[in-house]
Amino acid sequence: MTAPRAGGGAATRTCPHCRETILESAAVCPACKHHLRFGGPAQAVAALPGTITPLKVEGSIRNPNGGNWEYSMVLTIRNERGEEVARKLVGVGAMQANEERTFSLCVELASAEGKRTRH
Repeated sequence: MTAPRAGGGAATRTCPHCRETILESAAVCPACKHHLRFGGPAQAVAALPGTITPLKVEGSIRNPNGGNWEYSMVLTIRNERGEEVARKLVGVGAMQANEERTFSLCVELASAEGKRTRH
């Protein structure tokens, strides 16, 4: 995880429901989708005001030859210099004959302007 820059937002906290590290400004946890902050009409996770989705990828894999296969899903984030900022093992599993798995990746951006930050 990267350290927040002065005035740059990115203050984090722990979701009280699933214990994932999330942005302090989140009203809904992106991991477990529990509401964290109330006070207005309920909003869908993907429809938060000021949020854009510049990257969304989805793909499926099918067991290639009928034998048992295992998979690992690893997510890596790199900065502009190509240095690894974060690396997470998201999940592992196995597929038997004729099974299929679908994987999705979605990156959401929200403006940090005017948000209170903690360093």
